[in-house]
Amino acid sequence: MDTFEWRALRESDLDAVLALAAEAHPALPERREVFAEKLRLYPAGCRCLAADAGNGPVAGYFFSHPWYAEQIPALDTLLGQVPPLTDTYYMHDLALKTEARRGGHGGSVVRYAQALAFRKGYTKLALVAVNESQEFWRRHGFEWTQRPALEDSLKAYGAGARYMLRLSSAL
Repeated sequence: MDTFEWRALRESDLDAVLALAAEAHPALPERREVFAEKLRLYPAGCRCLAADAGNGPVAGYFFSHPWYAEQIPALDTLLGQVPPLTDTYYMHDLALKTEARRGGHGGSVVRYAQALAFRKGYTKLALVAVNESQEFWRRHGFEWTQRPALEDSLKAYGAGARYMLRLSSAL
């Protein structure tokens, strides 16, 4: 049985990330250069779950970065830069292979990101929950937050997508 461990994401992991993204989110494709830019702009927010205690094949990935309050990054679009002054830390994407699920790995990387956000002084954590993942995020303190101004942006994330928010005071 494989043991999985989160580690820093590397450029050499991106092909495996793309393959897993296509499997996990087939209706939400993003190009390699979009993932590569996130890694270049904010490497601390990019993690890889790898088998064999972090030395084996990619079994999951996580992308997060600072972002603008009450805004959703467009899918498959380059960011250009991360905002220099913001109060919001955005969790862009989390995907795990089937064999890596139910081992607490999703929760582990969420706690990592929450701690990172807290240390950096962010007061809000935000995300768009897709593929019926709202309950997972709710267990980690996120609440569905209706924002009429975000309705058009949410449509690109598919039916049932929900903007979710967590205040750092709840960390």
